[in-house]
Amino acid sequence: MKTSYSWALSAALTFACSANLCAKAAPGVTTDAGSVFAQQCNGVQSAPQYSQTTWGEAYIASSRTETPGWREWPSSPQWTADPKNLFVVVEGGDRPGVTLLDGGRLEPIHRFTLRSALRGVPKFAPDGRYAYFGSNDGWITKVDLWNLRITSEIRAGINLCDMVLSSDGKWLMAATEAPHTLALFDADLNLRSTYFANTLDGRQRSPISAVYDARPRKSFIVALNDIPELWEISYNPAAEPIYDGLVHDYKMGEGIAKPGYLGVRRTRLDAPLKELAFDESHAYALGTSQMRVDESSIVQVVNLDVRRKITELVVKGKPNLRASITFEYQGTRVLAVPNLHTGVVSVIDVKTWKLLKNIETPGPGYFIRSHEATPYAWTHSINRPADGHALTIIDKRTLEVVTSVMYPYGQAVTGLEFTADGHHVLVSLSGDHGFLIIYDAATLKEIKRLPMRNPTQISTPSPPVLPRR
Repeated sequence: MKTSYSWALSAALTFACSANLCAKAAPGVTTDAGSVFAQQCNGVQSAPQYSQTTWGEAYIASSRTETPGWREWPSSPQWTADPKNLFVVVEGGDRPGVTLLDGGRLEPIHRFTLRSALRGVPKFAPDGRYAYFGSNDGWITKVDLWNLRITSEIRAGINLCDMVLSSDGKWLMAATEAPHTLALFDADLNLRSTYFANTLDGRQRSPISAVYDARPRKSFIVALNDIPELWEISYNPAAEPIYDGLVHDYKMGEGIAKPGYLGVRRTRLDAPLKELAFDESHAYALGTSQMRVDESSIVQVVNLDVRRKITELVVKGKPNLRASITFEYQGTRVLAVPNLHTGVVSVIDVKTWKLLKNIETPGPGYFIRSHEATPYAWTHSINRPADGHALTIIDKRTLEVVTSVMYPYGQAVTGLEFTADGHHVLVSLSGDHGFLIIYDAATLKEIKRLPMRNPTQISTPSPPVLPRR
């Protein structure tokens, strides 16, 4: 049973912390990398003030810093654990930090400090050595997890909207809210190009909703908030040319061509699509616009090869397409989508594009997770009116609810991950006295709790099937 997913969870906005890395061992934890962390923070520093009209490539490039000699650091982990079975837990509150967790022993390896207001989950290099952290105020930090030190930093914009690493680990694309721009970096955070989020004629500019990595297509997919287009930016050097003008037959080479490699290929739509999900091939993108007055949403299905909408379907509430997963059900591939407005998980057949079932949950939810080694999917929900958070476990073989786990009022479920072998589920529970709770994925029983200070995100360099966007 094969499962793929994409998911993101943003941290709360706060001020910027030091650019240097400092760390201390978790209570009761020893690490053979302790000497590596003989560094000190320089204290809180204020971010420079720029406007959207003055920010540009010169500012981005000039903001870059790197740690001298980082390329000569040891090429193997400086701690004892399986580097393919790690977790990164981001903790918020008045002492924000990042905890590196051994997924085998289910114990912390080390805790270190980065900038606060980290946004979304970190992006990991294919071998798991490097992690890229983004902060709300536009900074991107590359960390060598094997040596537990920063290699480089750069500020992509005034406010970071989203970022994604290419599946080959060679390119990082960052979307900024101020200005409305995409910035393309190489793996070492050197700026290579910028793209204004404009219409082709330059008359309209739009905020960028999200950026995704389409691994099978070797490209980035960009969703725009106000412009009815999807963009595809290929990082495949053999990408076909782009024809933006009136073309009788682009396969015959008619019209004026632009390079396909790192160029913008536009798919024009009826309306902007702000959140996307994809089938396994990434040839099809699903997206929604605004929710309708009857509290339902139209999901458009767009074929990225022919570059047009091929069908649409109506789904209850506001489907959270970005948090969807796919898996096999009765011989077909299905997409399971949580809902931000209504207590349902919508299951869609990706061959017929028909709604198969709405699975009832205690309330609206932010994410759904699973693993190819388990028959269960775990979906988050908020149990209204009490507003307590819950996890509902769904049997992927029957699309029926198995059980639900309720959490105390005032503590939010902020993330969920499976260990690399799928045997355990790790759930982060917020609060100054929060926890990382470990469950047996087969019996669904809690087996352990690790104290954490307001954990806001949990992620792994080795997800079970596909890397995150």
